[in-house]
Amino acid sequence: MKEFLRSTLATITGVLICGFIFIILGVSVLAGMLISSDTETIVPANSVFTLDLKGTVEERYQPSPIDQFFEDQISTYGLEDILNSIQKAKENDQIKGIYLHTGALACSAASLQAIHRALADFKTSGKFLVAYADSYTQGGYYLASVADKVIVNPVGSLSWHGLASETMFLKDFLAKIGVKMQIFRVGTYKSAVEPLTSTEMSPANREQTQAFLESTWNSLLNDVADSRHLSADSLNLLADRNMDLQPAETYVRCGLADTLMYQDEVLSYLKSLTGLSDDEDLQTLSLDEMTRVKPAVPKSKTRDVVAVYYAYGEIDNGSSYDEGINSEKVAKDLRDLRKDKNVKAVVLRVNSPGGSAYGSEQIWREVTLLKAEKPVVVSMGDYAASGGYYISCAASKIVAEPTTLTGSIGIFGMVPDASELLNDKLGLHFDGVKTHKMADMGSMSRPFNAEESALMQQMVNQGYALFTKRCAEGRNIPLEELCKIAEGRVWTGSMAKDLKLVDELGGLDTAIQLAAQLGKVKDYTLKSYPGKQDFLTELLNTRTDRYIHSQLQETFGDYYRSFDWIRHIGESDRLQARLPFDLHIQ
Repeated sequence: MKEFLRSTLATITGVLICGFIFIILGVSVLAGMLISSDTETIVPANSVFTLDLKGTVEERYQPSPIDQFFEDQISTYGLEDILNSIQKAKENDQIKGIYLHTGALACSAASLQAIHRALADFKTSGKFLVAYADSYTQGGYYLASVADKVIVNPVGSLSWHGLASETMFLKDFLAKIGVKMQIFRVGTYKSAVEPLTSTEMSPANREQTQAFLESTWNSLLNDVADSRHLSADSLNLLADRNMDLQPAETYVRCGLADTLMYQDEVLSYLKSLTGLSDDEDLQTLSLDEMTRVKPAVPKSKTRDVVAVYYAYGEIDNGSSYDEGINSEKVAKDLRDLRKDKNVKAVVLRVNSPGGSAYGSEQIWREVTLLKAEKPVVVSMGDYAASGGYYISCAASKIVAEPTTLTGSIGIFGMVPDASELLNDKLGLHFDGVKTHKMADMGSMSRPFNAEESALMQQMVNQGYALFTKRCAEGRNIPLEELCKIAEGRVWTGSMAKDLKLVDELGGLDTAIQLAAQLGKVKDYTLKSYPGKQDFLTELLNTRTDRYIHSQLQETFGDYYRSFDWIRHIGESDRLQARLPFDLHIQ
């Protein structure tokens, strides 16, 4: 018995000691992460900013504490961080150049253009910009094309093949499981629901997709032609040959690249540019380190503020999705900016494919009230379409990238009918009582009847009439003229400017300059809203399922959003103002 008690006591003691050690280690790790996240980066002399892009670029990104533990598996970058870091590299005298190293890069066209433009501006400093990749994606090459020297691995590859858009159609899949989508829409080009009701693109959708795809390609093509001093015709001929599968020597011969080098040779080349010998170590700074570099230009001491408010993701009705634009929060934040006397102008940075029509109307209202007090300039990112355009149309001015996808002024409603799945396939039957003939309208156990369908279509028509009215008044376009370019059709920023849906082409910097001009302020402090959370707050607010969702997104790639949207259909607002179901541009 004594031996048993001694053994048990020893085991308990061992467990307690191990637990204590693990607690100490955990606290130490968290403390280290907390300290490193807030520590300012000191830039050594003759440094090189290594812009390593091998992942997904989002409008704005704040790593969660969970991401810190899975850094190699998850590579997500914030466009805001990239642009600010390039600007700081330009202004910092200790940084001699940028080494752009791209890999499997997932980035929408408008964000690519913003980075390309920032890199071109960096070159005006006289510092070097060198690009290298083992295998350039087409987006990665577009960024690299602006470099002083484009280097390819001798056995590497370079993608240049044009653009393609592909949509996954789910009609037959839903039919197999016994689900039918009841659709109500306005707009010939409002194709968001087509994947649920058809097996191929409609003629109208094919027409608009071909048009905005060609517009996007021409914008990217002209940028590369200017950077590489090649004609657009010759670049189109190269795209027709699909350069992805050509020998590396061909890239140099046709002018897409400057030279071939292995990675160790690139390192030696960078050392020579900074005046180092092969025996000396090259001082490099990562993107994460650059985000913690203090700007060379001190902040203005004036109390006048130009606010940049970021509204990105799908628009919900303030309750549904974990991420995206929460209409209640955005409305409150805009209200606070309106009441803040120090804020002289607001830039509303919109990067959204739309979403809830109700949520869009609430944000539109606050933008209208804000504009009555001070200038509001919208800066459009990758998307500002449907609901994204709804919340933009009341602004004082609208600035878009040439490749921004915008417009899509249309409304649809969607209610699933799962009666076949429930009754025939699963053998479930429903019965009940009601006080009025349409009290159970919307039940998935039965389809709509004719009267209910008419009511739904009437509500969609009313929503469309309100949407077009808001756009016509906001853009000062006669309603009849506005309706001709509405119909749910998607336009690029370049096309939208010709149609007067957009005022100017450019990026966030253009919108900020315009806002300051309209606000009549020359010396001002630039502030971003909502403010990013500190590490400790982010740790306390981290959701346990965030990592799981990020892994699912990596597994399913472009198709994750489609399945995730289906998952949220039951929680979605009845009326939707959003882009076509999903767009995949390769």
